[in-house]
Amino acid sequence: MQLLEIDCLGKKLRLEGSMAGWQALFWDDQCVSQINANADGDEFSHKFSLQSEQGELPVELNGSLQWQPFALQFQLLVNNERLHDNTLHEKDIEQRKITQGTKQPIKFSFIGMAGLGLKLFKSAKVIKVLFAAGSLAAYSWLFSIEFAIALILCLVFHEYGHIKAMKYFGLKTKGIYLIPFVGGLALSDDKINTRWQDIVISIMGPFFGLILSIACLIGYWLTDLEILAGLAVFNALLNLFNLLPILPLDGGHVLKSIAFSINSKVGLVACILGAALGVYISYYFGLALLGFLLALGSIEIFFEYKRRHLSELLPLNRYAQIVSALWYVLTVGGLSAIIYLVGQTGNEALSVPLKILGS
Repeated sequence: MQLLEIDCLGKKLRLEGSMAGWQALFWDDQCVSQINANADGDEFSHKFSLQSEQGELPVELNGSLQWQPFALQFQLLVNNERLHDNTLHEKDIEQRKITQGTKQPIKFSFIGMAGLGLKLFKSAKVIKVLFAAGSLAAYSWLFSIEFAIALILCLVFHEYGHIKAMKYFGLKTKGIYLIPFVGGLALSDDKINTRWQDIVISIMGPFFGLILSIACLIGYWLTDLEILAGLAVFNALLNLFNLLPILPLDGGHVLKSIAFSINSKVGLVACILGAALGVYISYYFGLALLGFLLALGSIEIFFEYKRRHLSELLPLNRYAQIVSALWYVLTVGGLSAIIYLVGQTGNEALSVPLKILGS
């Protein structure tokens, strides 16, 4: 991942590295230094020379790097004179805008014009309306118009949670798209820089869904309107499905971000034990399907842990790992509890989600 980018004699000096234990220094697009680095963080020193009218200019980039919590302290010397001196933390990486490459001149072609037209059509608001109308028609055909409207409201509220998180991190958003027979999709124009951004954006959708289900359940207790209970339980099932630890679902992104950030065997064991506890609790309450799917997702923890050094995103620190795991467990637990409670009412229709999880 890109650790640092600063100006050096009119060009960009870029430092890249990973937890795998390597660092490479680029002056524009030319690699001028590459060293092995301690995966746990350590002092480093890059040295190279630049040609100038005065002859060779020695350049040194010295500093120290700590991955968890992230801290990069550096000093840039050019011809033994200090040019830059600073310390970067996780917030600096999180707020960094990813620069786009140089755009190529546009050449006219019918295929290119057709592609441009398709992009303009996709970016237009009309496509959102068409997708929304298609979703309403599809779900009305499968169920009923009332249920279709309720389901779309749940999907929009879920996706709004993702949009809210994206805006919190200052990312530009394209809005919410409803895809018939698939669900919803929240799109952003910007790319993320850290695993914490991935965690928050991924889990905020199901977390908003949990808030909606709780509100509907309280409304049901106050009014005895079964439509509110149905909305609470089916919305809970929808969001619980999204939290399954399988990519590309939201839960898969949470699992991957945690697993990619663990840099010790102790953390790996703790993560696996926590997942095993979740599987046991699921089976204890008779949620066999949920327990089975959680078990499949738990197996991925080990394989994701083995690939953790390949990530281009800044990993979670220890505190963020714990917060992410607890947030995930509490959200899954809350949604499961709603399904379990409503399933005990004796209403056959309202107990369908519980029967699905118990199958």
